Amino acid sequence: MPSRLTPSSGQRSTPSAAPAVSTVSASALASGFSTRLIAWQRKHGRHDLPWQNTRDAYRIWLSEIMLQQTQVSTVIPYYAKFLARFPDVAALAAAPVDDVMALWAGLGYYTRARNLHRCAQAVVEQHGGAFPASVEELAELPGIGRSTAAAIASFAFGARATILDGNVKRVLARVFGVEGFPGEKKVENAMWTLAESLLPSNASDDEVSAYTQGLMDFGATLCVRGKPDCLRCPFAADCVANVTGRQRELPAARPKKAVPTRRTWMLVLRDGNAVMLEKRPPSGIWGGLWSLPEAADEAALATRAREFGGDGAVSPLAPLTHVFTHFKLDIEPRLAEFDRGVGALAALGDADTAWVSLSDLDSFGVPAPVRKLLESLQGSLI
Repeated sequence: MPSRLTPSSGQRSTPSAAPAVSTVSASALASGFSTRLIAWQRKHGRHDLPWQNTRDAYRIWLSEIMLQQTQVSTVIPYYAKFLARFPDVAALAAAPVDDVMALWAGLGYYTRARNLHRCAQAVVEQHGGAFPASVEELAELPGIGRSTAAAIASFAFGARATILDGNVKRVLARVFGVEGFPGEKKVENAMWTLAESLLPSNASDDEVSAYTQGLMDFGATLCVRGKPDCLRCPFAADCVANVTGRQRELPAARPKKAVPTRRTWMLVLRDGNAVMLEKRPPSGIWGGLWSLPEAADEAALATRAREFGGDGAVSPLAPLTHVFTHFKLDIEPRLAEFDRGVGALAALGDADTAWVSLSDLDSFGVPAPVRKLLESLQGSLI
């Protein structure tokens, strides 16, 4: 590996064309990295999260899927609700997918929920209800990638396996001076190689778990994105980012692209205190969730209202914007009011539509912005 600038050089390192991994000297930092991280984790890491202090692969897997791109504080209540409703993998596998989506609603990245259900079914059908212990077999299950498989194998089975989530990438980029955007394949491959070289050797199962947890805790609580707490960092004297004053530059940011804006019209079909929900296709945005009927423009929305027996008259509601990872969605809601009784209106629908009382939204998986829209109207619609 190429060597990094030493603290006494008085210069800043500059990005290279190819991904570069820098080390203090002949593996001085790398050789002691795991030992120092394990010691830090045992003293300063997190030890009382709901999914810790267990070797139950089901509970560990459930937490790891929920924690993908989601903060711990957000996950905890969802985790508790899922365990209460689905205490084991067999219960989750046997549940209707709509029940799973309803409990997941608001947590975002809904493909995770669909894969969660598919994975539970695969574990029951292909592995007799027991999660496989190897990283390779875990990674073949729906929704479990290389890093998540390693985390499950480490925490549940004490496997010596490498994780590389967003927090770990940030830590490695700063401590070892990895140049380039971590989402770029060449940079990510370099990080995988580095991460594998840092695994503790001749470690006990508990030490392996402490190391894996330490990587997560370190990036989530100390080496954070905005203002890393370098004064309390056990690697501060050796960290490339700290020594060269590049905490804000490492890891490199995603190359900026214009964020596209999409626009949709949503129809709030009201009958008393009930509204019509429509099940979305299984793939794509909010796949498999229940949302409001949509159209590409107001005229098309009026046509949809007539399809359900209305006169096509719609009135505007306050617009809202929802930001996804790669685009913004401008929502133009329109209200169409019926007065026929839900029983009569139900005959106008089909298997993918349902008339739902506003007080019963929790029984359906409804996207967060749609729920927000309906809750804001609840007082006036009842």
